[in-house]
Amino acid sequence: MKKHCVELPETGQFSPFFLDYLDGKQPLQKFYALPPALESFESAIANKNFSDSTRAVLTSALSRQYANLELADSVAENLKSLAYPDTYTVTTGHQLNLFTGPLYFIYKIISTINLAKNLSKKYPDQHFVPVYWMATEDHDFDEINYFKLDGKKYQWKSAQTGAVGDFELDAEFKRFMKTVDFAPEVFLNAYGTSKTLAEAVRKYVNELFGEQGLLIVDGDDPALKREFLSVIKSDLFEHKPFEKATQTTEELEALGYGGQIFPREINLFYLDKGLRERIERTEKGFGVVNTELRFTAQEMLELVDSHPERFSPNVVLRPLYQEMILPNLAYLGGPSEVVYWLQLKGVFDHFQVPFPVILPRNFALILDKKTQRKMGQLNWSSKDLFTPLEEWKKTFVKAEASMDIGLAKQKEVVASLFEKKGKEAAHLEKTLEDAFEAAKVRSLKIIDQMAGKLRKAEERRLHTQIERACSIHDFIAPGGSPQERVVNMMQFYLAQPDLIRQLSACFDPLDFRMMVLEYES
Repeated sequence: MKKHCVELPETGQFSPFFLDYLDGKQPLQKFYALPPALESFESAIANKNFSDSTRAVLTSALSRQYANLELADSVAENLKSLAYPDTYTVTTGHQLNLFTGPLYFIYKIISTINLAKNLSKKYPDQHFVPVYWMATEDHDFDEINYFKLDGKKYQWKSAQTGAVGDFELDAEFKRFMKTVDFAPEVFLNAYGTSKTLAEAVRKYVNELFGEQGLLIVDGDDPALKREFLSVIKSDLFEHKPFEKATQTTEELEALGYGGQIFPREINLFYLDKGLRERIERTEKGFGVVNTELRFTAQEMLELVDSHPERFSPNVVLRPLYQEMILPNLAYLGGPSEVVYWLQLKGVFDHFQVPFPVILPRNFALILDKKTQRKMGQLNWSSKDLFTPLEEWKKTFVKAEASMDIGLAKQKEVVASLFEKKGKEAAHLEKTLEDAFEAAKVRSLKIIDQMAGKLRKAEERRLHTQIERACSIHDFIAPGGSPQERVVNMMQFYLAQPDLIRQLSACFDPLDFRMMVLEYES
C-alpha cells in the first residue's frame, strides 16, 4: 500500500477536546499523567509498581483462558514472560462485534502490536506484550450483532440476554451463518467450533494476530475480579469513584470540555447467567434494576467477598480494573475513549493506581483502484477527500461554470439602480423610498432564483464529474460516516488475505495523522 498522511484537524472528524489533548494544551495537562509520546514510557515504566502476587494471579488466569487453544510460539512466549517483573503490557479493548465489526477494530489491535514493537526497540532491557481486552461483560447486544459489507447489513437476531460473551451460538446463530458462507475460513472455523461468542472471538483474534504475539484477556474471571475487591466495596459503600469522576468531569466542563461518560453513584452491574443489570441503593440496602434481587448491606458485603465475579464494572470502573490486573503502561483507543479516560484521572489518583499513557489508535482510509482512478480524473489529492461534498460541489461548479452563475454583477447593478432612484423619488414623496427598497428586495430574490436555475443547469452539464465525486464519498464515508467506522475488514480481506500485514507495515502508533492508503488489489 502507498501511504499519504493528512493532519487530523484537516479531516473535520475530530473534536476540539481530542485535538487539544494531542496538542498538549496546558489546561488539559492536569488530567493525565504522561503525554502521548515515546519518551513518556521511561517514566511509565518507573512508575508501574505491579506486585508479584497479582502477576501470579494474572498468569494463572490466562493459562486457564488459553487452555483449549493451540498457541503460536510468540503467544506462548508472551504468556510465559508475564511472570517476570520486567514485562509490561500495552492494551486496547473493544466489544465482541460480529466478524470484527467496523475496520477500526483491527486498526486498534495493529496499533497496539506496533507500539509493543516500538517499545521493544526503544527499551531493549524490558519486554512488552500487546493485549486485546475482550469486552465480554458488555450487554449491549444491538451494538455488536451485525456487520456491514458492500453496503449490506448482516445481522444476528437473538432473544438471549446478559453479557454478550456468554451468548450461545445456537440454532438461530447457525441459520445466520448460512447467510455469510462467503466469509474466510478464519471466521467460519472460529464460529463453527465455539459454544459462545467469547470463545469464537478469542479464536479468530488469536488466528489473525497470534503470530505477532497478541494476548487476549477476558476480565470476566473470578480470580481477576478478586484483585478488584477494594474498589468494588468502595464503589458500593463509599461511592468514591462517583465522587472523584464527577469532580474531574466538572473541572473539565468548566474549561469548556464536555464529558463522554456520566458517573453514577454506583458504577457496577450485577452479573449472572443471562443477566447484567445496574446495582442501585435502596432504603434497606441494595437492589438490582429490573429484577426482584434485593440485598441488605451485610448480605451485599458477604456477596462481594464470596462471589466477586458477580460484579461487573461499567465504563467508569473498567479502565481502573484493567490497570489493576495488568502490568500496563498504555491504553490505545478511539477519540471518544481517549477523552473519557481523562475524566478518570481523579479515580486513579484516589486508589493510587498509576495512570497509563493514553494514545489514540491509528486512523486510516483505504482507497481501492476504482476510487483512486476517479480521484485522478478529478485531480483530487488526499486532502480533497475530506472536503464536505456540498462544499466541494459549490466550489467546483462555480470554477467550471461557463458564465457567472451567481449573477453578482447583475445584482450590483439592480441594487444600485433601485437605491439611486429610491433616493430621487423620496424628494417627491418620502414613502416612495421604502417602496423602491421593497422592489429592490423582490428583484434580488428573482435574480437569486435565476442564479439557482443557472447553477442547476451547470450541475447537469458537469454531472459526470459530480457523480464521480459522489461515488468517491459513498466509498470513503458510507452513509455519511467515516469508512473505518462502518465498513467491515472483509471488504478488502477477501481479495487481499495479507491485508493485516500490509496495514501493519503502514501503521505507526506514534504518528497522529490520518493515513490515506492506496490499496493495490
